[in-house]
Amino acid sequence: MLSRVANNLFWMGRYIERSEHIARYLNVNYFSSLDAPNQLSQSRQFVLRSMLFMVGDPEDDESVQLDEEKVLYTIGLDPDFPFSIINNVKYARENANSARDLISTELYEAINKFYHFVLNYDADSFVKSGLHDFTVNVAEMTAILRGKMRGTLLHDDIYSIIMMGVNIERATQIIRMINAKHHDAEKSRGSYGDTFGNSFEWTTLLKCAESYDMMRRFYKKTPTSISTLEFLILNPNCPRSVMNSLNQVYDHIKVLDPSKNYNKTSTAFLVGRVRSEYAYKYIQEIEEDIQSFIENILENLSEIGQKMEKEFFKY
Repeated sequence: MLSRVANNLFWMGRYIERSEHIARYLNVNYFSSLDAPNQLSQSRQFVLRSMLFMVGDPEDDESVQLDEEKVLYTIGLDPDFPFSIINNVKYARENANSARDLISTELYEAINKFYHFVLNYDADSFVKSGLHDFTVNVAEMTAILRGKMRGTLLHDDIYSIIMMGVNIERATQIIRMINAKHHDAEKSRGSYGDTFGNSFEWTTLLKCAESYDMMRRFYKKTPTSISTLEFLILNPNCPRSVMNSLNQVYDHIKVLDPSKNYNKTSTAFLVGRVRSEYAYKYIQEIEEDIQSFIENILENLSEIGQKMEKEFFKY
């Protein structure tokens, strides 16, 4: 396999996963605000700022009144905004086109269907009344794509490359969600008796990660900052957790690098090192300085991605 094609497969996986997380964040934040227990979390301006913060385009000036339709269009269907859902889907399809002969017809057709659904979605309808329909369809179609990957591809190096992209992106997006909701919890502290540890934003975060029911089953209590962060960062059995994603990346990288030789410069060594560092942390250590943790883990994930590209995809 050409390094360039391997790179296309890796980024195809990343863009598919990214589009799903952005869509789910838009959906859950927008509609959860209707049930929020305090006035600030119910505020449409608060919700729109949270959306922009999560995609990396924050509006820091509190005096600016955000236009709801403009914000939704920018994040959802704006072809000129690099992090929009439509651009992520477009990039996923472009990368799939470049590796067409290595993926199954079923997977390619599902990607094509996904692309045309997003491309042809009426922008006016989306910003006025189509947010729920659009985001639910994006989340469901990405789930179908993951099913096609698992069910129609040989579980060989091609599958491992795609799944490394999926899992690195999943860990990155979960951390970005944690960062945004931590920021929201800080801002809404004290509203309607909310303390930081018991903020409604932790429930919203779990729903954004499709982990609310699992977390309630595991802890058998209402989400708090400690239990939510522990579940989404350190619990290896939660399929959306950072720890689970790192474990998956390590398993797939061993398919590409089965060498038993000790090599401190390899990507496998770096992934194992990062994984081990977080496997034995207490969540209290992380919560004490959550911002430093977020910066460090994002830096680690970026370094893993860059090292992978240098070792396996350089051309």
